Amino acid sequence: MDELSLSSPEDEKRISRSEEDRSFDEVIGHIEDLLLGTKLFYGKALQHKFLEKYWDVFEPVEDNKLVYTDIFNEYNKAVEAYIVDYLKNVMPQFTVDTLLHQLNEKQTELEGEVFEVLSTITDFLAFKEMFLDYRAVKEGKVADLSCGISVTSLKSCNTEDSKDSR
Repeated sequence: MDELSLSSPEDEKRISRSEEDRSFDEVIGHIEDLLLGTKLFYGKALQHKFLEKYWDVFEPVEDNKLVYTDIFNEYNKAVEAYIVDYLKNVMPQFTVDTLLHQLNEKQTELEGEVFEVLSTITDFLAFKEMFLDYRAVKEGKVADLSCGISVTSLKSCNTEDSKDSR
């Protein structure tokens, strides 16, 4: 009967780690929904607001102005607040400190689109490039292809058509 003791310290660590992994996976799943899924609209609106407000500040030169850093920090705070508010709504137990700790611990294991998006949010060069691309579109130096894309079905879903084909 001694072999059937409740649990060993190793078992408790394994169970605790498993719960941490589930919690981390849940947070990442919600971030993925937010950044890549149906909740994306507000995030795109937030990004568009910054692009419209500051597009003419960024210049296509190698030197960076000090104001770029201020805009970058303002943008990061807004995006972080957006993500944190969303996560706190869907997961009341969520804390930023726990997420940052888990991201740091799992840094070598992380791959996938959500992690790429998260890294570009904090990547200044990608941020500056986003503004320079937007500026080029605004100045007519590059064609804006965003409004020319449409998705259409190859097959009609009309109920009349499906009745006729029987």
